[in-house]
Amino acid sequence: MSTQPVDQRVGRDEVHPLIKWMRNNRRVLTSAGFLFLMLIAFVIASPDVFTQFRTYRSVMIALPVSIFVVIPLVFVVTAGEIDLSFPAVVGMASYGFAAIVDAGGNPLLGIFAALAIGVVLGYLNGILVVHIGLSALVATLGMNFLLRGLINITVEGFSIAMPELRGTLVHSLMTDDPILGIPNQMLWATAFAILGLFLYNYHRFGIHVHCVGDHPGSAAEMGVNVARTRIMVFVFTGIGAALAGVFSVMINFVWWPTTGDGLLLPVLAGLFVGGTPTWGGIGTVLGGAFGVTIVSFIETGVIAAGLTGFFTQFFYGLIIIVSLIGQRFNGARVR
Repeated sequence: MSTQPVDQRVGRDEVHPLIKWMRNNRRVLTSAGFLFLMLIAFVIASPDVFTQFRTYRSVMIALPVSIFVVIPLVFVVTAGEIDLSFPAVVGMASYGFAAIVDAGGNPLLGIFAALAIGVVLGYLNGILVVHIGLSALVATLGMNFLLRGLINITVEGFSIAMPELRGTLVHSLMTDDPILGIPNQMLWATAFAILGLFLYNYHRFGIHVHCVGDHPGSAAEMGVNVARTRIMVFVFTGIGAALAGVFSVMINFVWWPTTGDGLLLPVLAGLFVGGTPTWGGIGTVLGGAFGVTIVSFIETGVIAAGLTGFFTQFFYGLIIIVSLIGQRFNGARVR
């Protein structure tokens, strides 16, 4: 019989709850730590800019648009798929919203129309991938070009200005900033992220997404409707893209045919920086929100540091590659 003290033997066999929690959440903690260190570096490099609240407020004005898109993308990638059509879905859904408002319709009706467009387009992507059997990468990329081309054919390059939105109840509730200078859209995006966190970690839908992304065959044997789950992640992405499009128009009071075009690289960068790897089965919603926040601050930090805007895409690509390398060594895939 061992004479080693009981408390030492227990200490070897049991892991401290805090250490266990940190191991289980190492991906989101890594992204949060990277954000913290990056902001510290920006403060040191440009104290006149990054010690002013208006700098952070300016980022929070547009940041929610990316958050609305990246949260559903975590579900898509965790399910083992990819959706590259979201920039054009943002443009198409926001066009539906803008067209109704421009015709004198109620903005609330425009929001419902945008959501309906997002649901339909997301469902169509799901059908192409799940039932027709197309590659998600190719199908959604083709859908992105198709929808953007359809937008340009329809409007022939003309934008839609909507100054009548200013002062309406819907606009005040969605994009004003009555709470300590924080824009309302940031509060809506935070609520959406919390909803996504709940669905991803605690709801049956999130559990099914994890199972399908890890091993579809095993998920089917467990009673999971694999086809429906795969389609639903694309529908959820359509909903997020529609909300992003509505808020984009609300913020700018104008719809452009290129609305959503600039989201592809920053959102994907934020998704991977946030700790969601490409191989499916695992991911982090909170990390995705941190990731797009990191990316949103990059351009501001680059300009404040005295560099030109040409460095922005360089840093986008750099953080994608570095984050993927870090994820490869940050823990093996767990089945």
